[in-house]
Order: sequence, then C-alpha cells, then structure tokens
Amino acid sequence: MVTAAETYPASLLVADGKIVEIGAVASPAGAQEIDAAGCYLIPGGIDVHTHLDTPDFNARTADDYATGTVAAACGGTTTIIDFSRQERGRSLGEAIDTWHEKARGKSAIDYGFHIIVIDMYEGIEHDLRRLPELGVTSFKLFMAYRGLSMVDDRALLTALDAARECDALVMVHAENGDAADYLQKRLLSEGKRAPKYHAQSRPPRVEAEATARAIALAELVGAPLYVVHLTCREALDELRRARLRNADVLAETCTQYLYLTAADLDRPGFEGAKYVFTPPARSVEDQEALWAALNRGELVTVSSDHAPWNYGGEKQLGRDNFTLIPNGAPGIEERMTMVHGGVSAGRFDLNRFVDITATGPAKIFGLYPQKGCLAVGADADIVVWDPQASGVITQERLHHAVDYTLYEGCEFRGAPRHVFLRGKQIVQNGRYIGEAGYGRYVKRRGPRAQRRLMAALGPGRS
Repeated sequence: MVTAAETYPASLLVADGKIVEIGAVASPAGAQEIDAAGCYLIPGGIDVHTHLDTPDFNARTADDYATGTVAAACGGTTTIIDFSRQERGRSLGEAIDTWHEKARGKSAIDYGFHIIVIDMYEGIEHDLRRLPELGVTSFKLFMAYRGLSMVDDRALLTALDAARECDALVMVHAENGDAADYLQKRLLSEGKRAPKYHAQSRPPRVEAEATARAIALAELVGAPLYVVHLTCREALDELRRARLRNADVLAETCTQYLYLTAADLDRPGFEGAKYVFTPPARSVEDQEALWAALNRGELVTVSSDHAPWNYGGEKQLGRDNFTLIPNGAPGIEERMTMVHGGVSAGRFDLNRFVDITATGPAKIFGLYPQKGCLAVGADADIVVWDPQASGVITQERLHHAVDYTLYEGCEFRGAPRHVFLRGKQIVQNGRYIGEAGYGRYVKRRGPRAQRRLMAALGPGRS
C-alpha cells in the first residue's frame, strides 16, 4: 500500500464501492480476490486539467467523454476535472448544462467540472457565486489568447472577488496575451511562419509577468489562486516570491513540460505542429527546475492538459501560419506512467508520486477524502501499480482518439496493471473492461470547506 505519507504491506477489503477494511484482512466467503503480490496499491489518479469534446481554435478536440475517459482509465486515472467552457453570449449555467450533456452516458470514470469564464455579462457575479451549489468550485480565466478567450485585469479581479465570497478557487492561464500577440505579428511580418516560432512568440518572460500580475491581483482582494501549467524558472521565481509574502497561491505543471523542449517545435517538415501547446515547452534547464520544484512541494500537482487535436486534421489549419495551429496536445493516458519516471530516475519517492497525481489534487479541488486516498470510508478507486512493467510508449498501444502521442518511443518502467473505480474493475492487465456511463459526476467542496474538513480529520489521515 502506498499513500502520500506511508508505504506498508497490507490487504484491503472493498464492499459497496467503498474501502471497508485495511490490514491483515481475511477474505469473506464468496469474495473476489485480486493477487497484487509484487505490486503497489495506490489511489486512482486524479487529472484536474482536461479538455474533452471542446470547441476552440475553429475546431473541436478529438476525444469526447467516451474515448478520453477510457484512455484515462487505462493510464490509471479514475477521476478527471474537465473544463466546461462558456461561449460568448451564453451564461455560465448554460455551459455547465452543456457539459453534463457531453458526459451523460459516456464517461468511463468519475468526473467534475471547472468553468472557463470568457464573457463578463451583466449579472455574472451572481452566477459565479451560485456555481458552488452545483459542485463547481473553480473558475478559470485566460490572460492569454487576445481576441479569443483573453480577459482583462478587471474581469480577473471580479472573478477573484466572487470566488473569495463563495468559497471557490480561481485558476489562471498566466501569459501576457497582448505581448504574445505583438510578438506573433512581428514574427509573421518577418516571414517567420513555421511551428518553431510558436515558442519565440511567447518566451518565459511573457509567462512570468502574467504570473506575477495574477498573484498580485489575488492578493489585492484576498482570494486563493491556482496557476495552471507553470513551465519555467522565471515563473517559479514569481511563485517563490509570493510564498515569501504568504500569498495563498498554488501551481501545477504538466507532463509535457517535464520531458519536451522548444527544440521539438523544430522537427522536420511540419512535425513540430504536434508540439504546439501553450505555454510552449522550454529548455532542459527549465525541466530540471520543474522536477526539483515538484520534489520540494513548490509545485503541487502534475496534470495532463489533455487538449487533443489530430495532426492529420486540425493541426493542418496552421500549416502556413504557426498562429493558426490549434494549441494543445494529448496526454491523459500517458500522464501517470510518465510522472512515475520521476521515481525511476530518483527525483522523488513513491509517496510523492501518489501525492502529486492523486492525493494533492483531491485536497486542492475539494474531493478528499472521498477520492485521492486509500482509507476506510473512501471510494474504492484503486490502481494495482506494477513497478516492473516496462516497454516503449507507442501510438498503437494507446486508447485515445487522437492520431499521435507526444511520447512516441519513450521507454518507461512502472505502469497500471489493474484499475478499480468505486470497487468495480475497469482495467484488467492493461485492457479496458469497463462500461460507458459508469462514471459519475462528483460535486466538489470549496478550498475553505476542504481545509476545515482536513483539519477535522487530523494530521494522520493521508
């Protein structure tokens, strides 16, 4: 058994979808037994940053709730928090309703929603404050993508203040959208149109400036903040400075920033388009800084930012202009295996692996202790993790609907053997055996309510 705090030998008994006993458990008569000898039992992974069945960049992501959640399950993830996206001229409630329709009858795993706020219509403050009643306790705003989803500082302040009042968490995509737009136009005017210029149009300072500004705005109104997909040393420096001021700010990184660099955008032909995601991949030095920050607890989670566009389809929209390449890449299935690479490389231990892929996300986003832990009373979301499993990641082995993987040819050691969701086995020996629609919508607590609950549980619960 591996939790965020302990590793110890034990058996585990499940009944009615819950963990009911841990220790030297005797099998009741008629119980199904799973032999996990030589493996670890870990909590089901929680991916808090996915984009399924999402319209954007004049296209739609390749995975819907059917294909995307099967891929997640096969990778060891049993819960996602997906981004429901408001459209201009539509209310926040309409966006949530739309995402419920997308997921209903399709999801193979449990799921919750964030809300992406784009249109600050009259009365939106009232609607934001009502979202926690629906179990939606996190609001995402973009400081990037000028002319598309970017909001100004006043809108960000409005959302932060509403979140403070109603016990929600604002998530921010921190890039200076005006600066990126300016640099894009300058590069195009110089005839620089290939995928490799994507990274040059949004260098680390674009991210670091916006990170510092978002934190400052959150501090002004006394609201918590969560910075999504932090990528570089310069943004990490802003996070550290904020922590010295006791700012209530957390940050994640994503799998791709731990393994890829800006050089991948300069692959032969148009191959670099596969690696166009935002912010862009950085340098080897930035990778090392992110791994170290994960080990030290400065970065609290690793998500996939699964935003899959087909290379043979949607990515071709920007063949003659890098600014038109849909931003995003797949990774929902590969996330846990690739993050486990940090254990194999000695960057952190198994307990930290569990914390950043399951327990930490559950605590931050109001799912703990129902999710993210192996404890009596918790949902029996369990992964039998085989530390000896090894091989090479290839597109043909994966279950997503997109036509490539960022990690083609990467060697791995450690992978899920079996996966259980609320006690029901949904993956057996790496093969999906579950059923569409078994996944449930989960309502989430706000950060204040979650912290009060954890204080009541005491320090021993992990």
